[in-house]
Amino acid sequence: MTYSFYPLRVLALSGALLLTSHANAQQPVKFKVASLSAGIHLIKAEVAASEAEREQGLMFREKMGPNEGMVFLFGAPAGVCMWMKNTLLPLSVAFIDDDGKIINIEEMKPQTTESHCGLKPASYALEMNAGWFKHKNIKAGMVIDGLPKTR
Repeated sequence: MTYSFYPLRVLALSGALLLTSHANAQQPVKFKVASLSAGIHLIKAEVAASEAEREQGLMFREKMGPNEGMVFLFGAPAGVCMWMKNTLLPLSVAFIDDDGKIINIEEMKPQTTESHCGLKPASYALEMNAGWFKHKNIKAGMVIDGLPKTR
């Protein structure tokens, strides 16, 4: 009797652990925040510096403030591509070099796996609400100030 009961207890415990780990996976990561600027425009950017933070990114977010975004730090210039799997918001992404200069800007549709890539090696990517760069007349070649150091 104890023998048959023990596996059920283990199964119940395993199920509870699975539910707990699933709940933890859905908990949003707490990101540090950096104050950036693009000319006269101020940006409150969450910082995704670690691999886990970059993987989480803005997934599952339902809203973001008008001058809020997320800056991804890659550590060193690299060929970088972004996609929108599990990302609910339409976003614009600026790929940025080591000096803070915007390489190119791409518009990204929510919940897609289409790749959006920097045209040259990038040290940063800055995601903002869709159309933000266009509405602020921010283009490739302009500089984003206040970027955290990548190394």
